[in-house]
Amino acid sequence: MVGSDVQLSCVYPEGNSFDLNDLYVYWQIPDKPNTYSVVTYYLSGNNSAGHSDNHYKGRAQLSLDSMKRGDFSLHLRNITPQDEQKFNCLVFRKSLELKKILEVVVTLHVAANYSMPVVSGPSRDEEFTFTCTSTNGYPRPNVYWINRTDNSLLDPALQNSTVSLNERGLYDVVSVLRLGRTPSVNVGCCIENVLLHQNLTVSSWTGMFTGTKDSFTENPADGTREWGGRAVPSVLAVLAVVVAVATGWLCRSRCPSRSYTGAQPLRPELEVTEQV
Repeated sequence: MVGSDVQLSCVYPEGNSFDLNDLYVYWQIPDKPNTYSVVTYYLSGNNSAGHSDNHYKGRAQLSLDSMKRGDFSLHLRNITPQDEQKFNCLVFRKSLELKKILEVVVTLHVAANYSMPVVSGPSRDEEFTFTCTSTNGYPRPNVYWINRTDNSLLDPALQNSTVSLNERGLYDVVSVLRLGRTPSVNVGCCIENVLLHQNLTVSSWTGMFTGTKDSFTENPADGTREWGGRAVPSVLAVLAVVVAVATGWLCRSRCPSRSYTGAQPLRPELEVTEQV
């Protein structure tokens, strides 16, 4: 997860013990085709590891005690989206004429939770306009609008979604949904993070009163109001002039299964896969 620490495993399989004066250890990442940038390294006779890439200075660390036991794993602090790539671990022995005794490739996948979506609107124009926003997630999300009446996906042509990278290298989402005016609308905005198998959904319901307009006057003598020539209790008169009621609630749910098959909203830790 972005901001957390992770250990990239690189362990000699036979459990041997090693003399640090006999080792050359490199952790590197692809830079250009057929070239690599060194993240951190240990050279025979040194009492500490060095760094070549400023992006990893102070964040990448090797343990000298662990290397004596054949564990050359890289401890990487404060994960950023830029760390999502393949890391190569290379170990050589000086006494064997710099023969490579170990090579491991570790693929690091980075993720960040999106904020719970916020749905605003609808506007009171000729059409209903809803706006859904969610911030600081990774990787790039999928955005869906849902008809909550039957839990079906709305036509993507009705929405306009903008996904942009912010200064932290994370994604912000703004999605605008436009619908024709109807007596009631019940929609949901779903932000899907595929890597975290996570769907965040916020729903918004709008009801609209479509009766005819009329005038009313208040009778101070008996506390009733005259509406269209009839006396009605004051409370009912107030309720009758309500035009729309809008409520929203927050929920974590799947996007509708009939049009989209998503995983359950789990929150796994950072995924690290290895190849030797």
